[in-house]
Amino acid sequence: MSVLRTGLRRTPLLIMAPLWRHRDLIRELVIRDLAQRYRGSLLGWLWAALNPLLMLAVYTFVFGYVFQARWGGGGEPAKFAVYLFAGLILHGLLAECLTRGPRLILDAPNLVKRVVFPLEVFPWVVLGSAIFTAVTSFAVLLVGAALILGQVPWTVILAPLVMLPLCLLALAVGWFLAALGVFLRDIGQVVPLLSTILLFMSPIFFPIEALPEAFRPLVYANPLSLIVVELRAVTLEGRLPNWGSLAIYGVVAAMLAWGALLWFRRVRGHFADFI
Repeated sequence: MSVLRTGLRRTPLLIMAPLWRHRDLIRELVIRDLAQRYRGSLLGWLWAALNPLLMLAVYTFVFGYVFQARWGGGGEPAKFAVYLFAGLILHGLLAECLTRGPRLILDAPNLVKRVVFPLEVFPWVVLGSAIFTAVTSFAVLLVGAALILGQVPWTVILAPLVMLPLCLLALAVGWFLAALGVFLRDIGQVVPLLSTILLFMSPIFFPIEALPEAFRPLVYANPLSLIVVELRAVTLEGRLPNWGSLAIYGVVAAMLAWGALLWFRRVRGHFADFI
């Protein structure tokens, strides 16, 4: 068993260890996190579906019928809202992990002093909550695509594979910022700005083809860009994704998550001294 653990530590498979070893704890913490989000509201968990539904309705009305915005200069005005909403789902997933990351350890001082509590599960919990929100919004997106575009292509079944690399990156961000936030409190003031930059520097509000060739590499440097383009391809356009680019993205994201988890575990012993 010790040989197996040592082998896992030397490979990116280590990032899956907390999920498997503490799966029951993570599930309970995700449920608690989501319950706290809707606690006290009259409609409770119904807001999980109502929020994205209302957002899509507002985007459709504002961009489709008020501004008459057209995606890529053509198509029905309401098409813009569907394409915009698809991108916002992905940004919301990454932004939740990004903005909550610096406070994950700081908001649990009592658990930090418990040697037996696995602090590395916190980024998994945030990711689980973000995935729940994204999946709920994605279901609303499919309804909107069926009503506005008239169809949902079979390639939509590939959407989880397209989103997987982004989830790995979100884990990397979670572990890195959770540890960094303990030692550098100012990082919590910076990440909201970074989240906004990621939003407007990705092809969420515009098709990548609308940019001059010289600016496209800059936009593709945004970790959201490739996933946004490929999710729209499989969900709204019925095209297969660029498997090569997704594979490279996934490998890099897994390596980053592995390194972030190793660093998190290395500095964990100093958390109690700074809280």
